[in-house]
Amino acid sequence: MRLMSLITSRRSVREYAAEAVEPGQIDLCVEAARLAPSASNGQPWRFVIVDDPPLKDMVAKATFGPGSAFNRFAPQAPVLVVLVIEPSSTLNRIGAAIKRRSYPLIDIGIAAEHFCLQAAELGLGTCMMGWFDEGRIKRLLGIPASRRIGLVISVGHPESSDIPRLKQRKPLEAIAARNRY
Repeated sequence: MRLMSLITSRRSVREYAAEAVEPGQIDLCVEAARLAPSASNGQPWRFVIVDDPPLKDMVAKATFGPGSAFNRFAPQAPVLVVLVIEPSSTLNRIGAAIKRRSYPLIDIGIAAEHFCLQAAELGLGTCMMGWFDEGRIKRLLGIPASRRIGLVISVGHPESSDIPRLKQRKPLEAIAARNRY
């Protein structure tokens, strides 16, 4: 698939078919993410693949709460991938402090998109979730208290294979300029 076609067709999926995802497909998505660029090649990530159904359901329930409408679809997904932010090198941390930038957050965003684009090429649907009970997920998965969870990505076969709806985005002239702000 051509890259722009892949980008145009990729969407956040919130309805999943009751169909398993092959472990090899998830491995290929993680491999695509592994190859993502990162500041000073720090690769500040660890992907925790959650595909054991009872554990996956507990993690899914930690992505929404009693009064929350967010992520209620998560239990439908057969796989959840928890993206853990790993410590950066000393040089990276110094640069981040000087520049007041969170390079690991930028890096995991790039890696997550590589993951999701690879999934889309395989015909899988994904949704990146930033709303979750971090402490609960850390306890469930044995993630050290010193680590942060950056994202949880749901993965599965989309319930509907319909052509994705037209993306609602700001026009190009509203987000880009040449030579001046």
